[in-house]
Amino acid sequence: MFNLLKGMTVVEGAAFIAGPSCGLYLSQMGANVIRFDAIGGGPDSKRWPIGDQGQSLYWEGLNKGKRSIALNLGRPEGRELAQRLATSGDGLFVTNFPVNGFLSYDALSALRSDLICLRVMGWSDGSPAVDYTVNASVGLPYMTGPADDTRPVNHVLPAWDLLAGGYG
Repeated sequence: MFNLLKGMTVVEGAAFIAGPSCGLYLSQMGANVIRFDAIGGGPDSKRWPIGDQGQSLYWEGLNKGKRSIALNLGRPEGRELAQRLATSGDGLFVTNFPVNGFLSYDALSALRSDLICLRVMGWSDGSPAVDYTVNASVGLPYMTGPADDTRPVNHVLPAWDLLAGGYG
């Protein structure tokens, strides 16, 4: 672990790979990353592979080195706490949640005008995407597989999501 970002606090509200990998990389560089999820875990908290204790190894791997808090995001009070957390500290918020709603830039910047909100999204218009669809659209399946086989082969590594998180 490096301490290039020691003293910096980043709040993360994200799921799946691109957003959480961004927070992971920032944490590995020394930032204090505080993650929030819904009570019971985020939408990806039970994703395989599952360890002997029933925990998602995938989820644990992407969230190591972060502090976390569970909020009842189904209630107005929980959403308000998430907004206050997202705009606290150094004013750095990483997310890949939907563009509109209580975590929108407009809603958050009304609480803190100097907020820096990094929204790691699938497409430039803010619509969602998953790694496999992006991989296919840029031709990655044609670059994988046996050298003597011209058929496209999908791979299990979410390379595009990991690159997006690193770019963030």
